[in-house]
Amino acid sequence: MASTSNVLDLRVAKFARGRSINLALSHRGRQALKAIGLEDQYILSISRENLNKDLLTAVEKYPNAKVYFGHRLLKCIPEEGMITVLGSDKVPKDVTCDLIVGCDGAYSTVRTHLMKKPRFDYSQQYIPHGYMELTIPPKYGDFAMEPNYLHIWPRDTFMMIALPNMNKSFTCTLFMPFEEFEKLLTSSDVLDFFQKYFPDSIPLIGKQALAQDFFLLPAQPMITVKCSSFHFKSHCVLMGDAAHAIVPFYGQGMNAGFEDCLVFDELMDKFNNDLSMCLPEFSRFRIPDDHAISDLSMYNYIEMRAHVNSRWFIFQKNIERFLHAIIPSTFIPLYTMVTFSRIRYHEAMLRWHWQKKVGTDYTF
Repeated sequence: MASTSNVLDLRVAKFARGRSINLALSHRGRQALKAIGLEDQYILSISRENLNKDLLTAVEKYPNAKVYFGHRLLKCIPEEGMITVLGSDKVPKDVTCDLIVGCDGAYSTVRTHLMKKPRFDYSQQYIPHGYMELTIPPKYGDFAMEPNYLHIWPRDTFMMIALPNMNKSFTCTLFMPFEEFEKLLTSSDVLDFFQKYFPDSIPLIGKQALAQDFFLLPAQPMITVKCSSFHFKSHCVLMGDAAHAIVPFYGQGMNAGFEDCLVFDELMDKFNNDLSMCLPEFSRFRIPDDHAISDLSMYNYIEMRAHVNSRWFIFQKNIERFLHAIIPSTFIPLYTMVTFSRIRYHEAMLRWHWQKKVGTDYTF
């Protein structure tokens, strides 16, 4: 696996802070964990840091796996199956690989080198909204709100959500246009804003904590990445955010990455570990799915922040549930297809468009 950054072992680091939007682990991701014997340990809302720690511990149980901390990927030469890494001794080292698996995130170094190859398509887009993390602490040693739900405060052009943590706190994430964040310059601005739009959250977060924590870090950007293909000959393949970074509004970023691994493993079995057959098929199979979940994730942001306030939208959802109850194998709600099945993402999107038409025809 190729990693761009100079990674330390999070399990022993005294301070590890980066992106912290809680991850939603759904059916697709659990199937990948099941394949390596971890499925029974899943939780539906998990911190990024704890997941990384668990996966590091799991990979170290494999005798043929070696983890190198404190190394940074400098260069990738996919046609030669070679990478150049910089270790703690500050001396660049060339390493030859049978297969380079670029899992080095949205700003992938491996992908950057593939972009120089003919017929490699790439696009990226920063959405005009950013996010900021806040915390609702436990109340009297227990959850301050019902823990078995995703809590959403939809406000049309922005929203706040809250997901439970194992320590009985909630991680709140405020998603909002950057120009709105930029208007909040003082603690008074923040408290007035929350009093206007999220008044019930103030006693949960705490006035003092809200006024202080809001300014700990600036609002963070969100990027979508699409590329094609995901591989180069039989030497290199991209997975996860390196291949398809998406916005977090469907909770599928991690699950899509895990499903990449599962699909790749299934294809390796199908083609008897022949990389020259497996890698092209992986690109052919996954690209339409990963592009589809990228588009669906952006749509779901609009649905979560705005559509849920509409009575017509709620009525349509009730129609969907009714149709699913009477013809469950024919009519499946989009969220169910995406989150609770392994129906391919692009097939789920096509089916959703058809079902919307059927639902509208049924209504009228």
